[in-house]
Amino acid sequence: MSSTDSRLTSLRAAFPAEGLFAEKDFRFSPQPFVIDRALYLQLEKLGHRLLVFQRACNELYHRSVAGKAPAWIAEVLDRGKPPELVERGRRKEAKAGLPLVIRPDVILTEEGFVIAELDSVPGGIGLTGWLNETYAGFGTHEVIGGARGMIAGFQAIVPGGEVVISRECGTYAPEMRWLARMTGAALRIHEAESAPELAAYYRFFELFDLPNLPAGRLLAAAHISPPVKAFIEEKLWFALFWLRPLRELWRRELSERHFLELQKHFPMTWVMDPAPLPHHAVLPGLEINDWRELAEFSQKQRDLVLKISGFHETAWGSRSVHIGSDMPQPEWQAAVEKALADFPQHPWILQRFHKGRLVEQPFYNAAGNVETMRGRVRLCPYYFVIDGKAELRGVLATIVPADKKLVHGMRDAILAPTAVA
Repeated sequence: MSSTDSRLTSLRAAFPAEGLFAEKDFRFSPQPFVIDRALYLQLEKLGHRLLVFQRACNELYHRSVAGKAPAWIAEVLDRGKPPELVERGRRKEAKAGLPLVIRPDVILTEEGFVIAELDSVPGGIGLTGWLNETYAGFGTHEVIGGARGMIAGFQAIVPGGEVVISRECGTYAPEMRWLARMTGAALRIHEAESAPELAAYYRFFELFDLPNLPAGRLLAAAHISPPVKAFIEEKLWFALFWLRPLRELWRRELSERHFLELQKHFPMTWVMDPAPLPHHAVLPGLEINDWRELAEFSQKQRDLVLKISGFHETAWGSRSVHIGSDMPQPEWQAAVEKALADFPQHPWILQRFHKGRLVEQPFYNAAGNVETMRGRVRLCPYYFVIDGKAELRGVLATIVPADKKLVHGMRDAILAPTAVA
């Protein structure tokens, strides 16, 4: 039996009986996705920069609420959210609280990489833990985070060892149960709909889902992580980062060095605010006076992405994403109109689209033979904030066929851990 054949046997034997994602399949690779040491060192530093960025976002929001920064910042971040949820996020005793897991979606490009968005309640923690442990056992590559880095990292940040997961996030329930087993039952998994009243727990449900849950019981906990701060989970922070009137605020909060580094990796982003501009003004970077002029862009000019900012059932899992260059003009026009109409309750963002560079990765086909996929890759580094420091404990690689514009988990995608050459 060849070494690749034995690896496929080992992968199948190690795969949990209940799976890792509910009702989702993916392709195995005989090896991790390999990156060079220079990129690895960049990813290591990125965790601290994103932690500083989240702290700055938190500070900027609270300063806006207190009248020490422009009031419209908090106003746009709070749009569409119930008053009681807004009040909860503004409580003084919880002001410093931030997510303890930071996961950016990193797209490798010809020029380096861009961060499409940040996820504060990310799936894939258990999957990446399983991949790391399994592939580290092959002994052929230096898997980032090592065999147990994801497992130990997640256990370290779960308040009281309790995890509450909703049916809305049920796709990820199997991987959470696997994580609990791997900690020797140090983690306990509860369904949000029937969870007992807990003093502390890790929240694996989206805040927009609270009306469908026993919110009174769930929100009674003294310590919830990620904190109940809907504003921190908005994608439009990338747009605020690029606003010229806020530039000096960002420089002060982030430091000049971190500000300039994040500029390299945050794609240009705009909030789809339909408020009219003066006749002599244009939107920077787009050079248009009215959002509806987007509909007149040629297909080449439409290297743009539309997506809802947050607090909505379509705000996760790429469900609201529209890529302008991949749509007929009438559909693109309709998407722009919807984004503008939704602004009072659910702001959308427009983002510059950066095409991923082509990579090659071997995978096992249905017959168990090795083929090579030419495709595009998204890296998802998982940073666990332990003792105030963002620690990189694993990187999930998702490789999709080259003809796919969106890089996300799908049946014909390869999911693999990431290793350093």
